[in-house]
Amino acid sequence: MVLIVVSQLLLVYVGLAVYYRNAFEYGTWINNVYCTGKSIEAVNTELLEAFSYEGITIYDKEQRSYQITAQDIDFQYDFAAALQMYLDRQNPWLWVDSLWRTRQETIRPVTSYSEEKLAACLAGMDFMREGETDDRRVEIVRTEAGYELVNERSGVLNIGLAGQAVREALKNSETSVSLSESGCYYDMELTPEMQEILHEWELVKEFQDCHIIYQMGEEMLPIDASVVCDWIAVNEDGSIALDETGALQLRENAVAEFINGLAAEYDTVGGIRQFHTTARGTVAIEGGTYGNRIDKTAETSYLTEAFLRRADEIHVPAYLQTAWKQGKEDIGDTYVEIDMGEQMMYYYLNGQLQVETPIVTGNTSRRMGTPAGVNFVYAKQQNRILRGEGYASHVNFWMPVKGNIGIHDASWRSSYGGTIYQTNGSHGCINTPYEAMSRIYEMVEVGTPVVMFY
Repeated sequence: MVLIVVSQLLLVYVGLAVYYRNAFEYGTWINNVYCTGKSIEAVNTELLEAFSYEGITIYDKEQRSYQITAQDIDFQYDFAAALQMYLDRQNPWLWVDSLWRTRQETIRPVTSYSEEKLAACLAGMDFMREGETDDRRVEIVRTEAGYELVNERSGVLNIGLAGQAVREALKNSETSVSLSESGCYYDMELTPEMQEILHEWELVKEFQDCHIIYQMGEEMLPIDASVVCDWIAVNEDGSIALDETGALQLRENAVAEFINGLAAEYDTVGGIRQFHTTARGTVAIEGGTYGNRIDKTAETSYLTEAFLRRADEIHVPAYLQTAWKQGKEDIGDTYVEIDMGEQMMYYYLNGQLQVETPIVTGNTSRRMGTPAGVNFVYAKQQNRILRGEGYASHVNFWMPVKGNIGIHDASWRSSYGGTIYQTNGSHGCINTPYEAMSRIYEMVEVGTPVVMFY
C-alpha cells in the first residue's frame, strides 16, 4: 500500500517536472502578468498586448528636445527570446519550491529598428550638426547686454557617443535620453591665443560685474553690464585696451557721458509732459519751472567712486532741484490745473477734486497772455500790493508760480471765465474769485505743481 502511494506521488512529481519544462512554474509573475502553467507563446502574447512604445525624446545640453517616433525607424519589439532565457534558467525538477514562494520578475523586450532610418533621423537634428569641427571659435563679443564670451570649444558634442547613447536607450525601450547625463559632451583643446582670450574675458567679466541701482522715483535703473560695457577703453580697431600692467582701463569721460544721458532722460524741468486734463483729454505741455534736475557734477563723482570700489547698493541721485515726485511722472496727484483755453482752474488733493472755479488769465489782445508750462507755488502771502507799470492793486491772497506771475483774488472783477481774457484779461496773473481763492490759499502748500495750458 505504501509503495503504491509513493509510486503515485513519484509519478505526479515527474509529470509536473516534465510539464514545467515548457511552462512557467507556479507563482510566477512577469511584468505583472500571471504566467503559471503558460507557454512562452501565451505569455509573449499577453506581454505584447500590455506593452507599448511610441518613441524616444532626445535632450541636448540646452534641454532642447527632439523626437523620434517608433514609426520613424520601424521600431519593433518581442518578448519571446527574453522569456525563453528565463525559462531556460528554470529548473523543472525543483518545481515544488515554487509552492512556497511567489516570483515577481521584470524583463525587457528584444528590440529592433531600421539602422538606416535612425541614422537619417539623427543626421537631420540640430544637435548632431553642432558637433566637432576645427573652426570652432573663442572670442569676446559686444551685445546689447554687454560683452559676452563665445566659447564654441566648450561643451562640444561627441557625435559618436551621442549615437551610442540613443541606440542604447532604444535597446532598453527607454522613452528619453539626456546627452549631457550620458557624457556626450567634452571641451576641445585650446590654442595659446584662445587661452589668452579666456584670461581677458575674466578681466572683462569682473569689470562688468556692477551692482549699483539708481532709484529714479518709483523706477529702479540697474547699472549693469549693458551699461558699464561702454565704459571699457578700447583701441582704434575696437579691441579692448589694456594698460602696461595688463589691466582694463576706464574710458575717459565715460561716467560723465552716462550721467549726462541720465539727466537728459530724467530731468523734467522745462520738458514736454503728457498731462490728462479735467475737461479736454490729454494734452502736451512744454516749459515751466517745476521738475527735477540732477546734479550732474555730484553724480559723476559719486558713480565713478562707487564703481571703482565695487559698490553694491541702491542710490538716490543728488538733485539741484526736486519736484514733489522723482522720475518721469513727477506731477503726482496733488496739483493746481489751470485750463486757460477754457478759463477754468481746478485743485486736486490726492487725486480728489477740491476746488473748481472760473478764472481770468492774461490779456492776449495786448500780448500779455499767461505763459503755458508746468510751474509751482513758490511762496504764499496775504494782503499784498501788486505793482506794475501804471497800476498798484491790493490782493488778499497771493501765490506766485513763475516770476511775477501768480494766482490771486481780484476784487475789481465781477465776472470770470468765458472770453474775458482775450480783451480784458490781466497783466499775466490768474485772477480768481475771492471765495475760491480763499479756499485754495488755505489748502495749497508751497511746492505744489501748477499745470498751465491753453
